[in-house]
Amino acid sequence: MAHRSIALTTLVVEEYDPAIRFFVERLGFALIEDTELGGGKRWVIVSPGTSGAALLLARAKNLEETHAIGRQTGGRVGFFLETDDFARDFANYSARGVRFLEQPRQESYGMVAVFEDCCGNRWDLIGRTRGHG
Repeated sequence: MAHRSIALTTLVVEEYDPAIRFFVERLGFALIEDTELGGGKRWVIVSPGTSGAALLLARAKNLEETHAIGRQTGGRVGFFLETDDFARDFANYSARGVRFLEQPRQESYGMVAVFEDCCGNRWDLIGRTRGHG
């Protein structure tokens, strides 16, 4: 069987630098690349770790893209950030000003809490129970 994986997911943002600061300073992501492409466009990649998909931060370039900021998945949770230590990351993110929309809750697969990124997109922070995932 062929090996395939999703490498990048585009996240439309209003401006590059505030989005970079949110993901790097508040969520602890690594800035993988920030390359000027000319005309104010940049190739910006952030990643939470060494495996899995990374995010391509793309500045909105027209009205249609601007309207999609924060609603790329129609208001549903569209991104799922798994952690090996839910309590640690929930506490750190809360202390850094990440806006959680609910208190952590136990589900069959582990602990979860919904938060919003700098643009208003909804994310699940997930600490999986062993044997699930």
